[in-house]
Amino acid sequence: MRLIAVGDNVTDCYVDAGVYFPGGNAVNVAVNCKKNGAERVEYIGIFGDDENAQWIRACLAEEGVGFSRSRRVYAPSAKPRVYLKDGDRVFGPGPRESCQHLFAIRIVPEDVALIQQFDVCHTSCYSNIEYELPALAAACKVSFDFSDKRGPEYLKRVCPYLTYAFFSGADLELEACRELLTEACRLGTKIAGVTRGKDGALFYDGTNFYSQGIKPANAVDTMGAGDSFIAGFLTRYEDTGKMEEALDYAAERAALTCGVRGGFGHPHPMEGQN
Repeated sequence: MRLIAVGDNVTDCYVDAGVYFPGGNAVNVAVNCKKNGAERVEYIGIFGDDENAQWIRACLAEEGVGFSRSRRVYAPSAKPRVYLKDGDRVFGPGPRESCQHLFAIRIVPEDVALIQQFDVCHTSCYSNIEYELPALAAACKVSFDFSDKRGPEYLKRVCPYLTYAFFSGADLELEACRELLTEACRLGTKIAGVTRGKDGALFYDGTNFYSQGIKPANAVDTMGAGDSFIAGFLTRYEDTGKMEEALDYAAERAALTCGVRGGFGHPHPMEGQN
């Protein structure tokens, strides 16, 4: 399985601990796919011009994720503030005017030529790239993380271009989850899933529903667990085509991520951070 992620990169700033970690949905999924044994993984994103961006690039290189088509702009990296409460992450606002807030990627022919070399392109609602979904879908299969963005007009805009759709729905009852997944597939998505916190996950392939429970975890931090679930599912499903096996593996990978600080480790001191 070969995956390219297009979209966000941030440094999650753990204020209480005085450290930051590389992160962002696209970065986390890319790194975790590589950890899961994906044959090749690349990332296209917009890097700032500060120390934080240098650290993200260094961590990607160490994890074996390429980023040769990424952009660099004169703006600081996004620095969401994170507080831990009983192992759960609680976000606080970071400084505005970051590269993540100010810029969006325009897909050019050179990007398409690269993306066509991959089996799946993953992106998300955090990546400001909805307008490029037709180009991405023409190049390869598209995976999209909606998080909790579930409005009907947004679904109509995004779902027709997707092979894989992932939603966060810990606040939804089971029947509401079923309706959401059914609608996503009706609009054109091939496989849709919703993670439900302690209630596990529910997936739908247009014909059948599949349930997956959570795995035991030595939880110290839930940061990146959902991204790890996505990476686990994509890696295993693309390799085997077996839904139950992919969901079981995804739950296992999410549980392991809960035992790691940050999305995938790599802490860096926060000295001099605003």
